[in-house]
Amino acid sequence: MNMEIAPSILSVYQQDIYAIIQELERIGIRFLHLDVMDNVFVPNFTFDETFIQRLRKDSHLIFDTHLMIQEPETTMAKYIEAGADLITFHFEATDNVQALMDIIHQSGKKVGIAIKPKTPVEVLQPYLHQLDLVLVMSVEPGFGGQLFQATMLDKVKWLKEQKENHHYSYWIEIDGGMNQDTLPLAKKAGVDIAVVGTYFFKGKNIEQKWKECKQL
Repeated sequence: MNMEIAPSILSVYQQDIYAIIQELERIGIRFLHLDVMDNVFVPNFTFDETFIQRLRKDSHLIFDTHLMIQEPETTMAKYIEAGADLITFHFEATDNVQALMDIIHQSGKKVGIAIKPKTPVEVLQPYLHQLDLVLVMSVEPGFGGQLFQATMLDKVKWLKEQKENHHYSYWIEIDGGMNQDTLPLAKKAGVDIAVVGTYFFKGKNIEQKWKECKQL
């Protein structure tokens, strides 16, 4: 499959977000990456389920919702009800990985697990057969505009190998430092979905940036 681009609105969600989403839909974007931060798991706060619920009313994009929150099991039902399509929580944020996966799947949503750069990817091995997505963070979560950590591509390659060897069906997603230099590296390593934030929204012509990403 071609590598999908999932624009992250982290750097623009306080702007005219409805106009931005309309433009993303017009040019053919499928995934919208929503970075939820609670100022506990990461040292930053963005928005919660109420913001997602408002966006859901006016958008048909796939809401790729990345929960950077501590103990996501305490608020998971709210994000399910808000209209998230794919819900990714952090392995490091909970002691109830299996229970959370079950809750999300039972609600009819797709489930993903994210890992920080310092977390070995092998910790996910017991869950890979049940996952719809694995998110490899190539920067420390919490802020946009950070430099890409190239060693994280080794995790991508491992995930691709596991996927092929065992016929798993999860998407491999990468988030952090994606730009004109790193997108081709991600594609070559086996990434299915690349989250692009600062680079994507730098400048005013979203359609032109989308074309550049596809060419890369």
